[in-house]
Amino acid sequence: MPERLCALLADRAALEIAGEDRRAFLQGLVSNDVEKVASDRAIYAALLTAQGKYLHDFFIAAIGDAFYLDAEAARLADLKRRLSLYKLRAKVALGDAGARYAVAAAFGGEALAALGLPTEPGAAAAFAGGIAYVDPRLPELGARLLLPREAGLAPLERAGFAAVDAGAYDRFRLALGIPDGSRDLPVEKAILLESGFEELNGVDWQKGCYIGQELTARTKYRALIRKRLMPVAIDGPLPPPGTKVMLGEEEAGEMRSGRDGLGLALLRLEALDEAAAGAPLTAGDARLTPKKPAWANF
Repeated sequence: MPERLCALLADRAALEIAGEDRRAFLQGLVSNDVEKVASDRAIYAALLTAQGKYLHDFFIAAIGDAFYLDAEAARLADLKRRLSLYKLRAKVALGDAGARYAVAAAFGGEALAALGLPTEPGAAAAFAGGIAYVDPRLPELGARLLLPREAGLAPLERAGFAAVDAGAYDRFRLALGIPDGSRDLPVEKAILLESGFEELNGVDWQKGCYIGQELTARTKYRALIRKRLMPVAIDGPLPPPGTKVMLGEEEAGEMRSGRDGLGLALLRLEALDEAAAGAPLTAGDARLTPKKPAWANF
C-alpha cells in the first residue's frame, strides 16, 4: 500500500479517566501494564470477566494529566459503567471525551515516518492538539490518533495523507488478520489468547493481578489453546458473523467479521491441517481459504 491514507473511525470513541489514582485504578483491572503508559507510550489492553472472558478491548494513551481509552463507541457507556463498579474510593473521574476528540487511523506507505514516529509498537507523540501513536498491536497497522473533533482529518491531510472512508481501513486490518472489538470477539465468550492478544501485545505476563488474570495465565501455561482467530479469503457470498465453518460434515469453526472477499474466522487448529492438505472449508455458500498471519505464533 504505497499511498499514505487516513480515516476517521466513527465507530470508535474516547473515554477520559482523570484523577490522581487513574494509573493504580486501571492497573488492577486490565490485561496490560498501565505503568508503561506515558506521553510517549500507548498500550493495548482488555477488560475481562472474572472467568477470563472478553468484555472490552481498547487503547490507552496519555494526554496531559489524563488517560484516554480509544474504545467501541456503541459500547462506551457499558465500558464506563463496568469501570465505575470498581471505582469505590479511588480518586478518579470517568467521562465521555467524544465531544473533544475523534479517533482516526493513519496507514499505508511511510505513514509512521510522515508523523515522525518510529516503528516501535505504542510509541507516541503529541500531534495537532491531540496524540498520535504507533498501533501497539502491530506497527504494520500504522498509527492511531486522537484528534480535536473540530479539526477532523485536516491535520493529517496537511501532512500528506489522503482521506478515505473507514471501510478502507477495515479491509486493511482484515487482510492483516486483526480483530475489531466485539465484532470479532463475542462478549463474555471470547478468550484473549485464541484471538492473538499475546502476539498483539495486549497481555503483560509480568504485571500483578487483574480481573481474569488467573484463567488467562492458566490458558497459556497449560497450552489449552485449540482454536485461533485468523484471516480467510472468501470465494462466494460473504457469510454473516456466526455462520458455522464446515470441514465436510464436521464443524470446524465460526465466521466473524468480513468485507470484500476477506474475513476473520475462529477455526480449530486441527482443521487447519486438514484444510492445508486440500479438504475444503465452507461457510454457507462460500469456500474459505485460511492464511496464517505473519505475526502469529501458532
